[in-house]
Amino acid sequence: MSERPWYATSFGEEYLRAYAPYVSPQRTARDVEGILALLALRPGSVVLDLCCGQGRHAIALAERGYRVTGLDLSGVLLARARADAHARGVAVRWVRADMREIPFEGAFDAVINVFTSFGYLETEEEDRKVLAAVHRALLPGGRFLLELAHREDLARRYAAPAVEVEEHADGVRVVWESRFDAGTERYEARGTVRFPDGRTAEVYHSLRSYAPAELARMLDAAGLRVRGRYGGLDGSALSPESRRLVVVSEKAGVPSPADRLLPR
Repeated sequence: MSERPWYATSFGEEYLRAYAPYVSPQRTARDVEGILALLALRPGSVVLDLCCGQGRHAIALAERGYRVTGLDLSGVLLARARADAHARGVAVRWVRADMREIPFEGAFDAVINVFTSFGYLETEEEDRKVLAAVHRALLPGGRFLLELAHREDLARRYAAPAVEVEEHADGVRVVWESRFDAGTERYEARGTVRFPDGRTAEVYHSLRSYAPAELARMLDAAGLRVRGRYGGLDGSALSPESRRLVVVSEKAGVPSPADRLLPR
């Protein structure tokens, strides 16, 4: 019997501690401002946060009056999301599922997939299944926002294996070993996390990195027409030096008002 894939086991408490500096409330607020601007979402729109993690974007959107569903594979991160939503007094529907198997059809005005949560799967064919599932989940005219690390930046920074050390304010120390394989187009990073009490843990991720033109072809094949490409959620112009890549695409058609209710 084969082992479970890395993305089914790597998103737990160790992940939350290792990535804590990158998910501050201030960054989340800026992200949400950018998401709303790039999607031109109307008040009360129905949104799916695909691979929502600990729910930071989903909760922030719900606080602004959007009807939000958060979907993730990690039970640990969804438990954190539920607790945080309850503490902040907002209603979000949380769903545990694989991103290839979104259990909704024609339900959302928008789907967001942010913080480099695309490309985890083993093959391009599997990644295409995610885009097909997004297409099914969207209402006609619905938009999909995909935000991830820019392939050009990863290839430039990690063509040779690199070691980086991070010292966090809470005493956590993370040593990252990262590399980009031009043959497979995959970026891999392994982090050794040392906690203040001396405990250690390991976090790992591996993702297939796609160039903007590749993503455009994949989205088009899934029935999602690209409406814009950017160098970040701030709407900046995309360039070879951009650290991030944002692609906004749209499902053909015009929704009817009756289609805007989520399935119960």
